[in-house]
Amino acid sequence: MSSSSSKIRAFELQSKNKQDLLAQLTELRTELSTLRVQKVVGGSSSKLTKINTVRKSIARVLTVINQKQRQNLREFYKKSKYLPLDLRNKKTRAIRRRLTANEKAATTERAHKKAVHFPQRKYALKA
Repeated sequence: MSSSSSKIRAFELQSKNKQDLLAQLTELRTELSTLRVQKVVGGSSSKLTKINTVRKSIARVLTVINQKQRQNLREFYKKSKYLPLDLRNKKTRAIRRRLTANEKAATTERAHKKAVHFPQRKYALKA
């Protein structure tokens, strides 16, 4: 449990594989439970402040695990036509519903013929 005594940094976790991360997660969780027991019993204030750092460390480990999982899923779905909803860009509902550039530019056959045969007239004004 010596590794969790100092603050865990996310960039150091990035290089670890999933088994190491899960092992570290269980280690941190057991440490947190022991700290909580000590809090109830009446531990020192240094132990109580450590609860916060351990909780944040757990959050960091979980974040890295989730990031890696999402990255793997992105790689897996790269070749498929559709992405799962949770991997798509969220943006806003209005933006997602908006017409695509192609759909916006589309004209009916009739409108296209009209534009071709009767183009906008250009007028030159005498100065």
